[in-house]
Amino acid sequence: MGEGVRLRPPNNTPAARAVGWWRAQWLLLTLVPVAVLAVLGALIAPARTWLLVPAAVLAVIGLVCAVLVPVWWFRVHRWEVTDEAVYVRTGFFWQEWRIAPMSRIQTVDTVRGPLEQLFRLSTVIVTTASSKGAVHIAGLDHELAAELAERLTHITQATPGDAT
Repeated sequence: MGEGVRLRPPNNTPAARAVGWWRAQWLLLTLVPVAVLAVLGALIAPARTWLLVPAAVLAVIGLVCAVLVPVWWFRVHRWEVTDEAVYVRTGFFWQEWRIAPMSRIQTVDTVRGPLEQLFRLSTVIVTTASSKGAVHIAGLDHELAAELAERLTHITQATPGDAT
């Protein structure tokens, strides 16, 4: 890594609305298998217990995850952009720290899926020459994400490429 780029905790959190977005994702992920099991349980009388009990268990697990996991993610996800690099930290048990030096950035994209649009959020994807893949900054306010993408574009255009 170049001078001035070092591993340190990034300063910024996702937008507070990201908690609701992550909750909605958990609930939708839970809803599909629970609904399938519940419908099958209602239609197939001999297997009703074998289908409704797992549906109830999945529903409870999904609700608990929807309540707790997004708050946890909000506390551990961090990001920051400096003139030298993009820093991202995710995870709690298995923490991942990613640093993308400006000289290695190839593209900057802003993505807004339907659920993100509902919560007025965006994800900034910074593609680098790394074999590890792109750096994702998820759960950003959509206006901040657009400003960040523009800023990164300007910084990377002014940064000489890395010859390595």
